[in-house]
Amino acid sequence: MNKTELLMLQSLPLDIKIMKTKRRIEEWIDYFGENKVYISFSGGKDSTVLLDLVRQVNPNIPGVFIDTGLEYPETKEFVKTIDNVTILRPKMSFKQVIEKYGYPMVSKEQANYLDDIRNSTEKMKIRRLEGDAQGRFKLSKKWYYLIDAPFKVTHRCCLIMKKEPVKRYEKETGRVPFIGTLAEESSLRQQSYLKTGCNAFNSKRPTSIPLGFWKEQDILKYIYDNKLNINKAYGEVICKDGVYSTTKCERTGCIYCGFGVHLEKEPNRYQRLEQTHPQLYNYCMEKLGFKEVCKFMNIPYKN
Repeated sequence: MNKTELLMLQSLPLDIKIMKTKRRIEEWIDYFGENKVYISFSGGKDSTVLLDLVRQVNPNIPGVFIDTGLEYPETKEFVKTIDNVTILRPKMSFKQVIEKYGYPMVSKEQANYLDDIRNSTEKMKIRRLEGDAQGRFKLSKKWYYLIDAPFKVTHRCCLIMKKEPVKRYEKETGRVPFIGTLAEESSLRQQSYLKTGCNAFNSKRPTSIPLGFWKEQDILKYIYDNKLNINKAYGEVICKDGVYSTTKCERTGCIYCGFGVHLEKEPNRYQRLEQTHPQLYNYCMEKLGFKEVCKFMNIPYKN
């Protein structure tokens, strides 16, 4: 698939997208069998729509939720209301991860390059500074100042807190996932989707991304049109002048994660957290040390 084809899919009306997504779900279940697939369920709006669609096709497909300790309290309460969901937990706490490896800041890609520069071989360090023959896969110059920062930046948090528990589950059960990511969310997710489309049957880790060609407005419209019950951390989905939005937070992922926070308009996620969950905010800023990280990076963190 190329970008033009993806843009065409993304421009389709929602009812056609629903039909196509259900077909990709059916194909995945037919290929592996209902006893060998599962739904990666985070309690967020994307995975809630995914779970609803998959269970319309087959109500027996289990969900899997990873309790990292980084979720909103509302997320955990919401997950408890969903039937047939297995809860997994990582072996390390988030505090242990940042103490050993560093903070999830900037982006997964750039954090990976910073981690390599500080911890890998001299050859890898040079590659991350200069890139490959086409100048790709290198640290952006605007983040050079983080190389010698008084704290480490890393991408390893997701690997330890989320991917490791999932790998254990998949190894033990032999199941392969439905994942509710969207290609529009990042360049990495777009590149991945362009390589495989919705169903990566023959990849090293077979993965179905049946919502890959949806846009966030599609997700919100689906929730609105179907009166879908969602995580209370979002508030409600409303429609104004044809644009859908949530009345509270826009995302319910790992609440302390710093990936992308530097791009957010104020109030950013930390400023909103101060208002909505002051105890969690204080733990994040003071106990985990995000206050000093934000100060160093000139990221607003207080209202």
